[in-house]
Amino acid sequence: MFVTGATGLIGSATARALARRGATVVALIEPGADKGNLEGLGVEEVPGDVRDFAAVRKALEGCRTAFHVAAFYRFWARDKRQFYSVNVEGTRNVLVAARQAGTERIVYTSTVGTLSTSDHAGSSADETSFPDIAHLFGAYKRSKYVAEHEVLRAAAEGLPVSLVLPTFPLGPGDRGPTPTGKVVLDFLNGRLPGYVDTVLNVVHVDDVAAGHLLAMERGEIGRSYILGGENMEMRMLLEHLGSQTGLRVPALKVPRAVALSVAGLSEAVEGNLLRRHPAVPLEAARMSTTRMAFDDSRARAELGYISRPAADAIRDSVSWFRESGYVTRRSRHGRLGRRHQAVPAGS
Repeated sequence: MFVTGATGLIGSATARALARRGATVVALIEPGADKGNLEGLGVEEVPGDVRDFAAVRKALEGCRTAFHVAAFYRFWARDKRQFYSVNVEGTRNVLVAARQAGTERIVYTSTVGTLSTSDHAGSSADETSFPDIAHLFGAYKRSKYVAEHEVLRAAAEGLPVSLVLPTFPLGPGDRGPTPTGKVVLDFLNGRLPGYVDTVLNVVHVDDVAAGHLLAMERGEIGRSYILGGENMEMRMLLEHLGSQTGLRVPALKVPRAVALSVAGLSEAVEGNLLRRHPAVPLEAARMSTTRMAFDDSRARAELGYISRPAADAIRDSVSWFRESGYVTRRSRHGRLGRRHQAVPAGS
C-alpha cells in the first residue's frame, strides 16, 4: 500500500494503522524529511517528491491501494507558488500515476478548510456545506480546494478515489507541530497568554487514520467524508489541558477584531517588508476567530467511523509532547519535559 506524507502526523498514523494490519507499506519520503515517525514500522521508504511524476509513478508500481496524504500545510510562505505545486500539481501526479499503475483504490486527504463554516452557535458544517470562494482565505485552503476538484474530475472519469476531510487532529507524532498541536504545546510551555472565543472539532489522529482505512474499504467513488471528533469551545480545550496538567488556564479572552488587527500588522511588517515568517500569520488568526464546528454523521453512517472522546486526544497529545522533549515548563504536579529540540515538520 502506497502512502505519501508518511512522515507527517496523519500520514504516519495511517502508515501505523496499515502496518498493524500486516500490510506492506511503501512510503514516499521527501528528501531531507525527518523520518522519526516511521521508526520501527518496517515500511519500505522510497525517496521522492510528489512534484516529481517519475518518482511517484515508480513508487506506485505494484501498489493496489494509495493514500495521498502529503500536502504543503502552512499559514504563510515566502513563495505562494509552493502551495499549488505541491497541493495541486502533486495531487495530479498521484492521480495520473495511479491510473497508469492500475491502482485499485485511492484515498485522498483533503481538509475541512474547503467547506463553509457558520458563526451561528449550534450549527455544524457537513460535506454539503459548500464555501463562498471569496471566504477561502489563504493559499493553503485555495490550493486544497483546487486539488479537490482535480480529484473529483478524476473520479468522474472513473478513477476509484474517495476523499476524506479530517478536522483538527491531536495525538502522537505531531512533530511540526500542527496548528492544533501548537495550541497544546504553547499552553504547556507557558506561551499562551490568552485565547479567542471560538469552536473547533478535536479528533484523535489514530481515529483519523482508522477513517482512512474505512474509506479505502467502504468509501464511494467521488464521495467526501468528514473525519471528526468532538466540537468544543477553545475555553473547554484549555480547561481540559489545565485539569490534565495542573497548569493555569489563561483568563484573557482576546476580541476577534484585536486578533485580526495584530495578525494583519504582523504579516504586513514581518511577512511583506522583512520577508520572514510572521509571528502571527493572518490566516492563522482568521482560522482561530472562525467557529469551525463539523458534523461527521456521513462517515459514521456510511463507513462505520467512530471516534474517542476529545479528552483522550488531548491527553495523548500532552503525553507525546512531554515524552518527546518538547516541553520545558514544569507543571504544578512537578512534571517537566526534556529540553525541546527543534524538529522539522514531515511532508
